[in-house]
Amino acid sequence: MKLLLLVTFVALAEFDYKRRSALSCPNLCSCSTESSSAEVVCSKGGLTGFPKSGLPPNTTTLSIQNTNLGRIAAGDLSAVPSLNYLQLYHTSLPSLPSDLLVSVPRLDTLDLTGNELVNLPANVFNHGSLHSLVVRNNRLVEANPAWFSDNSSLLHLDLSGNQLTSISAALLHKLPLLQTLDLDGNNLQELPADVFRSLRHLETLNLAGNKLITLKPQTFAHNLKLKHLYLQENRLQDLPANLLHRLQQLEFLLLNQNQLRHLPTGLLDGANPSLQIILTGNPWECDGKMEYLWKWLTDHRQNVPFEAEVTCDQPKTLKNLQVSSLNDSQLGVRRQ
Repeated sequence: MKLLLLVTFVALAEFDYKRRSALSCPNLCSCSTESSSAEVVCSKGGLTGFPKSGLPPNTTTLSIQNTNLGRIAAGDLSAVPSLNYLQLYHTSLPSLPSDLLVSVPRLDTLDLTGNELVNLPANVFNHGSLHSLVVRNNRLVEANPAWFSDNSSLLHLDLSGNQLTSISAALLHKLPLLQTLDLDGNNLQELPADVFRSLRHLETLNLAGNKLITLKPQTFAHNLKLKHLYLQENRLQDLPANLLHRLQQLEFLLLNQNQLRHLPTGLLDGANPSLQIILTGNPWECDGKMEYLWKWLTDHRQNVPFEAEVTCDQPKTLKNLQVSSLNDSQLGVRRQ
């Protein structure tokens, strides 16, 4: 009998806790509460300030979406010390305070997609537990090394869709554990030879949608764990023959929508047998210099998605013909 009463008491206490927590939710937000955590989503029109009032104290996930928040202070987050995930998505933020994350020591993921951030203060991401940072589709013109502490624990960094014209080795030197780096859709025109040198754990690198014309031979020489390399939609005109030689784990390589006319002899020698490479949308010049790619395509058609769309642009007599369908006489290659 006593055991039954005890079980009943515990059940009622838990029910009462959930009931009271469920009643604690800011206006214009929805809350989903469990015994040890709560998820809060604020995506309703009319929210113009941080919803401090009514936030469940055990909130672990907070998502504020498509609002005119406009401003956030470090003190705002003191109401949710257990916060693990913070999303401020399209909330019209023009800036952040340097001490924004001081009161949320457990924060793992910060998503700032779609704001109006231009400049950020020093130490703004100097936060020991932060593993994933997304600052996608803002107005950043510089990625400042001062944002981070030395030996940051960051694993994923997304700076895509900004206005960056350069990325510095000094910044990436502070992020030695980085596994994913997304720089898609910026204005990068040139990369220093050693810029990725410190990223020994890097697995995914997205450089698509920039203005790169060429790459230096040693650009990826220290990224031996690289599996996914996205270089599409740049202005690449040529590539160093040894650019990929140390990337034995590379699984995906996207080179489509560039200005490549040939691939240098040896570029794909020793590549991972399962490598998938996309080559469409380049103005391939089908002459004697095409012999290396022509032979590689013939032997590795299974490695080239959309291989039928890898076609000649020049000369006019071969225009739009599938490269792998050509013969040695069309390319002007001497028979062995």
